[in-house]
Amino acid sequence: MFTIFKKKKLTEDHLAHFFVNSTLKLIDSGFEDVCEIINNDPEFATRPNLNADQYDQFLLIVMAGNIKLMAANFEAIRSARLAEKIYRKLSSTLKVEPGALKETISKYQSWMGRINHPSKNVHYSMSKGVFFKYNLNEFQADYFKNMNTPNPIFLKRLDEIVGEFIFDWENLRADYRIVED
Repeated sequence: MFTIFKKKKLTEDHLAHFFVNSTLKLIDSGFEDVCEIINNDPEFATRPNLNADQYDQFLLIVMAGNIKLMAANFEAIRSARLAEKIYRKLSSTLKVEPGALKETISKYQSWMGRINHPSKNVHYSMSKGVFFKYNLNEFQADYFKNMNTPNPIFLKRLDEIVGEFIFDWENLRADYRIVED
């Protein structure tokens, strides 16, 4: 009952700033490892040869998934305010127009929902997003390649990799009291 009084305050603006910076830093330091793990996965018939310079689509998938997960952890009004602050901060960092970034991320969210239908699991949609955006199907054995579906063994490994890039909104809410600016 008294845990609300023990929680530290965190403004929405600081949360958006922290989320964007920590996620970008994680992608910057971790995408090379993601490429190495994918390139060396034994389930592929031929090596995909992803390189660390190809992070753009991964960044959009991670942001789209995390923003979708954020919406599930906050009430609608707070979620909308946080998302707008995230778009502004991210667009400033990436030097792109905020409206264009928001539209692109929204398109990614819709597309990820479609490729993962009927499941509504955002984590899995992120993994499938990586699979399809990086055209990994063309490197699979003929059986899965002809079905145009990820090998479930590889997809399980990809779920573990992508899971490392999911922001922990629940623990953040447990540790902090989010306040409006």
